[in-house]
Amino acid sequence: MNATLQSLFVLLVCAGVMLPAAHAQAPGSPPPVPDGPRYIVTYVEVMPTAAADALKLVRQLRDAVRKEAGNLRAEALQRIGQAHQFVLLEAWQDQAAADTHAKATAMTQFRDKIRTIQNAPLDERTHFALSVGPIPAAAGKTAVAIVTHVDVIPPRREDGTAITKQLADDARKDAGNLRSEAVTQVNRQNHFTVIQLWRDRKAADAHGMAMHTRAYRDKLGPMNGALYDERFYAVLN
Repeated sequence: MNATLQSLFVLLVCAGVMLPAAHAQAPGSPPPVPDGPRYIVTYVEVMPTAAADALKLVRQLRDAVRKEAGNLRAEALQRIGQAHQFVLLEAWQDQAAADTHAKATAMTQFRDKIRTIQNAPLDERTHFALSVGPIPAAAGKTAVAIVTHVDVIPPRREDGTAITKQLADDARKDAGNLRSEAVTQVNRQNHFTVIQLWRDRKAADAHGMAMHTRAYRDKLGPMNGALYDERFYAVLN
């Protein structure tokens, strides 16, 4: 075999060895998104002077969503201390139901109306369950909700997933906890939303000072991809 043919043979052998590897899943890449319920968290921020109008629109949308096919629950929250900021929490039986909702009349009308008074565009994030516990009865008047966005750097996605799931599991055991959930963002699996409902502010503050909560924050620190975004809300009736 002459030198030219020998070189070509080596190249073909190398290509044959390397080609399957090119189609293999890269190490550390996110796993496939599982089937099952979808959890949509929508942040709404309007002009401070339009808070009352937004409150009415948010309640109207929540009530309409509850009547849509495939809806498991719909809730509306108003940020404590910043009454012009809201969060809509929705759960859907699957991705198809969530997609249908996105095109529904109630949602399209809400987008059109809120656009005229918004301070920032709607921030809608779709998730799948990471750790979701039982849903309690209606919260009392003193209940406080906490919605936290957690972002870890992609190389630490698996570590962030594990400790965030543990946080949600542990919080359910804390005194005064009414709900503790952690969900993973569908299109960025290194992003999570933690949703907690507490009997009152005292219980929420006690959880924040608990040893397991502080240990979570310590572990999260080196893998944080953005500021730990924890916000307190009142539950709208």
